[in-house]
Amino acid sequence: MLAPVRRAGRGLRATVTVLVLGAVLFLAGAVVLGSRQGPGQERTAVSGPGAGRSERGSVAALTERVRQVPKDPAGWAGLGMAYVQQARTTADPATYERAERALRRSLTVQPRDNYQAQIGMGALAAARHRFTEALDWGRKAAAANPSSAEAQGVLGDAYTQLGRYEESYRAIQRMTDLRPDAGALARASYTWELRGDVPRARELMDRSLRAAPGAPERAFARTHLALLALESGHPREALRQAGAGLRESPRDGGLLEARARSRAALGERAKAVFDYEKAIAVAPLPQYLLGLGELREATGDRAGAEEQYALLRAQDQVRRSGGGPADVDAILFEADHGKPERAVAMAEQTLRGRPFLAVQDAAAWALHRAGRDTEALARADKALALGTRSALFHFHRAEIHRSLGDSAAARRDHARALALDPHFHPRYAPEARARLRAADATADHRSR
Repeated sequence: MLAPVRRAGRGLRATVTVLVLGAVLFLAGAVVLGSRQGPGQERTAVSGPGAGRSERGSVAALTERVRQVPKDPAGWAGLGMAYVQQARTTADPATYERAERALRRSLTVQPRDNYQAQIGMGALAAARHRFTEALDWGRKAAAANPSSAEAQGVLGDAYTQLGRYEESYRAIQRMTDLRPDAGALARASYTWELRGDVPRARELMDRSLRAAPGAPERAFARTHLALLALESGHPREALRQAGAGLRESPRDGGLLEARARSRAALGERAKAVFDYEKAIAVAPLPQYLLGLGELREATGDRAGAEEQYALLRAQDQVRRSGGGPADVDAILFEADHGKPERAVAMAEQTLRGRPFLAVQDAAAWALHRAGRDTEALARADKALALGTRSALFHFHRAEIHRSLGDSAAARRDHARALALDPHFHPRYAPEARARLRAADATADHRSR
């Protein structure tokens, strides 16, 4: 049994990059590429986080296929999913429009029982952070084909981001029961990570790595094995995992970021900057820009940091012009480097459609930075309600407790943050150590 669907214990490694995993990296599910459709007729599939990136499943190959067979609904569905994957790796929003056109074409060709296209539409909706819409598509796909593991993956991803964790555990258990492949095992790993069972999360991600059918899936597993190690306070193991992945996939942005964070934790800051720059060259994702900016700021390179922050502001301007909800990184960036009240408004908008625990934490930090600490504490407690093993979350709550005058609670959370990961943030980890030293000095003085 991979993930029994009962309430589990406490804990989670949960920095922002990892916690957006369900929203960004687990989206693709799988799309069947056989020429016939229908429940029980699944055959060869491109599945898991790397779907759509094999030569056979590439955008170019699938475009040629639908050119030759324009009435093939599975071909159009496969092309749509490949575009979803391409957008994830290139950070090009226009590619989502191409994905939707291809998936809608599949649904036009076959309006009924087209679960491949419905799975693709669910993955696309989740990629756009439209999680209620993703849930609707996942339900349609599961109704059209109850034996589809990928439909359960879409449901699990949507339930997770909607904060419906017990339902997400059940969906992902169902997925692993139907087909325990690399994608299912990776999702199962994440459910245990959310509940704080890092050893089980690591075991399942190791199994996902062994089951991976190709380089993209192996890169995905290596990335998250590296992050599990990094955020458990083992940066050398994280560096080993990231390096092993990069030897096979040297331009994988997730692996480059994991190696950058590992090197920063080990004090190799120049090498970390280099890796962040390479990751941004692959795809200028917000977490890469923010990570590099804050690393440069911590080393005294304020001008270099501002270059990254300017790009983040430009990205958020595009988001605001489209009316879409902010991601966690944008909220935290605005709270720390912009206007805290604006960050609060961004968080409130995002929470309406995505009450996931990482968004709860970002909302807590924004409220704290805006001086609204009583409200912030309620959000911080929600972020940690699953027993989250996150150094950053504990640091955020520590600072909120400190502002509210609860020095004992603040000390506990500062100590917990550093025990989980002594290098969790280039600015805030040193700050947490300074807070602890000051608290201990005060306690020593009082005891005399």
